Amino acid sequence: MNRNSLTRSRTHLRLTAAFFTVFLLICCLLPGAAALSDPAPQAEAVYLADPESGFVLYEKNADEKRFPASTTKIMTALLTLENVDNLDTLVEVTEEDFNGVESDSSKAGFKVGEQVPVIDLLYGLMLPSGNEAANTLARYVGGSVDKFVEMMNDRAKELGCENTHFMNPNGLHNEDHYTTARDLYIITQRAMQDETFQLIVNTAQKTLSKNNLTPERGGKPLKVYTTNMLIFSRHQTAYYYPYAKGIKTGHTSQAGYCLVAAAEKKGGRLISVMLGCERPEGAAQPVTFAETRRMFEWGYENFTNMKLVEKGAEEYSKQISVRLSTEDDKLVLVTQSDLEGTVPKDINLEDLELNYDVPKSVDAPVKAGDKLGTLNVQYNGVDYGTVDMVALSDVSRSEVLYYADKIEHFFQSPLFRILVVLIIVLFFAYFGILFYRARRRRLRRQQMMKSRQARYRDYDKRDRDQNGR
Repeated sequence: MNRNSLTRSRTHLRLTAAFFTVFLLICCLLPGAAALSDPAPQAEAVYLADPESGFVLYEKNADEKRFPASTTKIMTALLTLENVDNLDTLVEVTEEDFNGVESDSSKAGFKVGEQVPVIDLLYGLMLPSGNEAANTLARYVGGSVDKFVEMMNDRAKELGCENTHFMNPNGLHNEDHYTTARDLYIITQRAMQDETFQLIVNTAQKTLSKNNLTPERGGKPLKVYTTNMLIFSRHQTAYYYPYAKGIKTGHTSQAGYCLVAAAEKKGGRLISVMLGCERPEGAAQPVTFAETRRMFEWGYENFTNMKLVEKGAEEYSKQISVRLSTEDDKLVLVTQSDLEGTVPKDINLEDLELNYDVPKSVDAPVKAGDKLGTLNVQYNGVDYGTVDMVALSDVSRSEVLYYADKIEHFFQSPLFRILVVLIIVLFFAYFGILFYRARRRRLRRQQMMKSRQARYRDYDKRDRDQNGR
């Protein structure tokens, strides 16, 4: 190779190396395909999660203490539903129920002396955000408002809320009345497990039942409307969201605008918590509705509810050993049911963490469908649940192997060891007793012989004495 060819070859190598260096730098600088852009919601604290699996899609200042305003009433409703068996029970509204309820604060429209079913008080609590309804329910359920507040704080601790403290059942401002987006999600997640709660919070308007004060309203029962524009389809504004499942708004000047909302789309359920939002000047509504709707859509666009484990699928099967059978020495376990969860759309199912809890072996007989273990599924630290592992087929038992195993186990059992030790002890005890008795007899014979010899000596001495005389 001449000098020119060598120079050209080196130049090509340098250019190739430079090209790959630039290419790698560009790849490093570009965001990964799986990376999600931050939706940057206009709220001080945000929490968006799947209530079924607990998978968190997005969070922002989730553990920052915030004033919850009327989203407090979620806990008030939850405690009422947990402690009142008959929701048709009549409760009389009293003057005490209006203590602290200013004229410009939200009210359901109940009057002093009105006898209202608990279910209607709940609608008055959650739709128009009635502060007097909150006090009435608190007084009825707890015996007093103060006692009910104690119940609220106790229940929050039971649910695992670490940064929540209530001072009243309605959310009117108090510096020592606070929660976090995460804690409020926890409370809401539990409340949404109650079907009556779901029905109430997803109601846009409700005509309450007639009662003793209906005549004072011209014979017409009280009608209440939701403050949650996500479910108020009558207005069909940009705020309405067809997949929304309601829940609760809140607002005070100190808390800002708050909204806890739920949605369900194609089987995927989400709960959103937004605290500390603003209402732009001149806007008809605060940004909570548009931002919550946007967050829901962001969640559904980037995440999906999918089947993580398929019932009976071979890839999730597990093989274990079988004892006491002449037919098979192996048994296949399969998943008894499907398992679904909300995960990133670009997830690789091979990245799922599968934790099997199955025995190394089982004893025959086994019937197909017998539960013999579990499979727990996790991803990125989120526990998606557990499915049972069941036997795929029958395995019969060999009676010969069964009784042989019983005999073998008997000889290996602690009872057998105890019996052996007991026999050995009895053996030595028996021969010890025999030896002891024989020794005693020998000693007695020796003593008797000595006694006889002593007597003979005495007789002999006496005879000699007598003869000497």
